[in-house]
This record gives sequence, C-alpha cells and structure tokens, in this order.
Amino acid sequence: MNLSVGIVGLPNVGKSTLFNALLKKQIAFVANYPFATIEPNVGVVPVPDERLEKLAEIVAGISTSEGNSSTSGRTVWCIPSLGMTKKKPPIVPATVKFVDIAGLVKGANEGAGLGNKFLSHIREVSIIAHVVRAFDPSTGSGQETEIIKVGTNPKEDYQTINTELMLADLATIQNAQSKVKRFQKPSEKDAIEKLFKGLNSGKPAREIDLTDEEKEYADTFFLLSSKPEIIVLNVSEQALKNAEQITQNYADTLGVSQDKIVVISAKIEAELAELSEEEQIQYLEGLGLKESGLERLIRKAYETLGLISFLTAGEKEVRAWTIGKGANAVEAAGEIHTDFTKKFIKAEVVSFADFVKYGGWKVAREKGKTRFEGKNYVVRDGDVVEFKIGT
Repeated sequence: MNLSVGIVGLPNVGKSTLFNALLKKQIAFVANYPFATIEPNVGVVPVPDERLEKLAEIVAGISTSEGNSSTSGRTVWCIPSLGMTKKKPPIVPATVKFVDIAGLVKGANEGAGLGNKFLSHIREVSIIAHVVRAFDPSTGSGQETEIIKVGTNPKEDYQTINTELMLADLATIQNAQSKVKRFQKPSEKDAIEKLFKGLNSGKPAREIDLTDEEKEYADTFFLLSSKPEIIVLNVSEQALKNAEQITQNYADTLGVSQDKIVVISAKIEAELAELSEEEQIQYLEGLGLKESGLERLIRKAYETLGLISFLTAGEKEVRAWTIGKGANAVEAAGEIHTDFTKKFIKAEVVSFADFVKYGGWKVAREKGKTRFEGKNYVVRDGDVVEFKIGT
C-alpha cells in the first residue's frame, strides 16, 4: 500500500525546511535500503517501528527466550552459538512518500503562481499535510523576523489554501456538468448537484454528505478537498513544550478537531536531521520529547487513514507491511505479492508479544501460541504472519 503525504501551505510557512529535513532522513534511509527512489520533490522515508529491530535480533539468535523452560518466559540475551544465525536479517520498514508541493497562493485555482501544476500534484497523494505558520511572538525566538511573511494570520492562511482547493474542485464539477448531458444513474446526478451546492457554499468535499453510491461516483473526480487532512502547526522551539495547549487553542481558532493537528518545529526537525541517531535521542530528551515531529506526523497520517502494519520475520528479511484496518488475511497476503491472493491457503499468526516472549516461531508453536487462520481473518496491528501459499 502506497502512503503518500502532500505537504501544502502558503509560501514561507516552513514547508521547505520541513521537506529538507525529510530529504536528509531519506538519504540516510537510502544508504541502508537502496530500493527507495529519490526524486527532486519526493522524499521516501521509513515508518518508525521499534518492533522490527527486536524481531531481527530474535531471528538472528542474538536475543532468545526462556519460554521453553519452567521460568516465566522472560527474554534474555546471549551470544550466538554455532548453528545460530550470526547475522541479523535485513530490516525493511514500511515507507511513507512525502511530496513537496510548492507554496500555493491566492488565485492558484486560476493558474496564479503555477497553481494548476501544483494542484495537480495534490490529486496524486493519499492525504494532505497542511503546514500553517504558528510562531508564538511571546517566545522572543526571533524566528518570526527571519522570513518574508506572505499570509496574514493562521486562520486566514488556512482558509486561503482551503478556498483554493475548493474552487479548483468547483471548476472540476462545473466542467463535468457541462460535458455530461445525461447521467447514467440518478445517483450520479445527485452527487454532482450535492457537490456543486456544497462547494459553492464553502464546504470541502470531505464534509459533503453523500450516499455510498454517490461517493463512489464522486471519487472518480479525485477532488482535492475530499482528501483527508492533517494540520501541521509550525511553531518555535520554545513553544514546542506547550504543544498540548497550542493544539487546543488552534483547534478552536481554526474550527477543527484536535485530532487533526500535529505541532512541530521545522527548525528543530532540520537540526535533528544533522545529528546521529544517538544524538537525536539526547536532543529530544533535552526538549522533553519522546519522538521527533516527523515521526509524530507519520503516526498521525497512519491514524487518520486508518492504517496498520503486520510483520513478517525470517532469515531473508524482517519486514513491516502497510494495510488498512479491517483488511483480511487474503488482502494482507496480496500486499506481499498479488499472486498470493489467488493461491492463498491459510495464514499462521502469532502476536508480536508472544513472538518476543517465546523467542520466535519454534517455541511459540510448541506453546500453542500460534494459530492458523483462513481467508476472512481480520489482521491486527503487530501480527507476525507466515502465509501458506499453494502452487
């Protein structure tokens, strides 16, 4: 499953700083995982998942378990002996593609600032990350004076971008009305009328009430304002410690749910990108943070789109695979290879916790912690799965 996030916003709100931090993260990623592709305005970065390292250690025999003895099953460490896999298998995390969409300006839907080109990029992404400048003048950081401000205030800046997206969608719907003289189904006509009325009244397509059949037809237009969105509040370093209060304040100001907001400091993300992994941890601890803003943004994208990861663990590789919540075993198998959907027999499943507790497949099987599931099994986040595929 391809997760792609489009970074949008007015010029000079911190998008480039954020994206450059992503590119540095990508370069480090590509150094270890050469399958990731670099493009000028695309950054492919790994999804943070600490479980993968643990699985790799277990597969390699670096970490084993006392679960096959009379003890409580706690994990212990050992030096691999002969017969054990001495080298950890490659770790292949799930990835997110970030698309840097150049700053939109008022009139972009009419082509202002190469608007049509940039709007077309948004059609290709799964979710929009709307960067809004939210520097707190009371911090005295000076960051506010270092850039040329294009917008006016966060609320108007946010509304400006949303208006451009809705106007572009309205033009798409009007174009459809002029070309289609007779709709094949009543639901198609109803969908167009509802979308035209809603967009014309300033309501984004995602908030327009459509039936399932109407929505299926509306999806064929790839409307920009129908995409899920995350609001990224770009704050100063000093303000970051007040992220919870800032989230509450701006949720009220922008008229959105707090669940849609991620507070980050693009400046800090750029500084983190220059540090080693160990230095990053120390830097974040000094700020009282457990993870970077980019990691929180990725997690929020997963949460918003309803995505989870299942895991595979073998000597060839340890890997995370992205699927939607509610996906069944056959759909999960299809993420590995499309042929698996046709040749699926069953899936052997064990929870991540049990896989770790019992030190891998062998003892987990002996303890009865693995189970075979059929096609309709709903895969859970963190399931370690081995698919049985026919010839």
